[in-house]
Order: sequence, then C-alpha cells, then structure tokens
Amino acid sequence: MSAPAAARSLPEVTLSEARGIRYLHLGTPWIQGAMRISDPFDIELDYVQRMMAWMLFRDEDEISHGHAVQLGLGAAAITRFCLRRLKMRTTAVELNPHVIAACRLWFRLPQDSEQLSVLEQDAGAYVAEPGQRASIDVLAVDLYDEEAASPVLDSAAFYADCHAALADGGIMTVNLFGRDASFERSLERIVRAFGRDAVLSLKPTREGNTIVIAMKHVTVPAAPELARRAENIETRWKLPARKWLRMMRPLTEPPSQ
Repeated sequence: MSAPAAARSLPEVTLSEARGIRYLHLGTPWIQGAMRISDPFDIELDYVQRMMAWMLFRDEDEISHGHAVQLGLGAAAITRFCLRRLKMRTTAVELNPHVIAACRLWFRLPQDSEQLSVLEQDAGAYVAEPGQRASIDVLAVDLYDEEAASPVLDSAAFYADCHAALADGGIMTVNLFGRDASFERSLERIVRAFGRDAVLSLKPTREGNTIVIAMKHVTVPAAPELARRAENIETRWKLPARKWLRMMRPLTEPPSQ
C-alpha cells in the first residue's frame, strides 16, 4: 500500500475542549490524549501520569539522562514532558500522520531537533530494528486505535522486541485498557518477555486503564528509598508519585491463560 493510501485509511483526528483542557480523538468519543492549555508541558490525564512511574526505579541523577521512546503519540503528553521537563533525548513513534500533524498544530509538539525525533512509522517495526537493540532507557507503550478495545500491538514477539530494545537498567511502561481477558493475555505476554519478578502493575484507574511496569535488569530499591524518591518526584516534577507507591503491586500469581 502506498503511503498516501495508507494515510487515507487511518482515522482522522478530531478535537474537543472543556474547562481549559483540549482533547484529541480519532473520530470517536474515546479520548486519545489531553493537554491543559494553560500548562502544556504538564501531564493532564491520570493514567498518563502513571506511565511515568518508571521514575521511581531510576537513580535521581539518572532520571534526566538517556533515551526516552514513546510508542503511540496520543496528544504527545509524555513526549513533551520527557523533552521539556526532564530534558531527555526523546523519540516518538506514530503510524498516523494525522495525529502527528494535530500534535504539531494543537498540542505544542515541537519540531524535530537534536533532542527530539518524531517518526511516522509502525511501532512494532521500530522496536524490531536491529539498530534499536539495547538503545532505549525508558519505553512508554500506549497503542490503541479509534475504538480503544485492546492494544493494536500486543504479541509475545512484540514484547520480546521491546525487551531487546531496552538497555540494561531500562524500564517499559504499558497502558492496558480493555476487556479482562485482553488484559490477562497481555500481561502474560509481558511476563514471558521480562520475567515475573521484573513486572509490577498499578491498580486500574476509574476509567479502566491499568499501567504495567516491566524492568530489564533493575534492582528495585527498598521501601524507604522508594518513599524518598517518590517525595522528591512530587516536589521536583509535581507528579503524584506517593500515590503510585500505594497502588503498586507485584504479580503474586500467574495470570490466567
């Protein structure tokens, strides 16, 4: 399929605004991203904030170092935060050119630079590239179509490629949203790639988003150190990290098949 034909087959972007927040949709009522117009470089949505829980598992002097990658651009909240607030080298991978254009026009996504690359590309193909092996320090995965029923990329092979693309000490966060059976299958595939002891999950949001944290050769700090880091994250970056700690849980039992 040619590039123009592929673009025509992808959903168009629609926008809405309410109480000072601009929302991105893909032609349906489902919210694909949001930005508070008065604070464009903060993260507005609760589940997107939770995708930053990887910050608890990196040393404070390393949080702003390394390469952050977002698979699925949404309204570019994670990309803007990593680039502007954390000053990280940041890459966003998005298949739909309408989403990229909307983020540039309406969601304060900067133009590409030495610190930012926005790629119009399939996310699965990106992490499968041999050149990406062990190159990513933080990987945020939020891949849903306009119906938001289950992840678009969710195979065992995809999560294995995500694991391979992470550097040692790298961390992936995944937004899982959909039916219970879909969640359990997704979780089992992540565990298969990363190992059960390397995977944590947060309690679901009221809307049903569950954030899964998967780590590659990361030593989890003791509770007092995690609490200290959480307080620092709240003070320095205004993210509710102490709440993340309260809702975080290990995988104590194998997910059902």
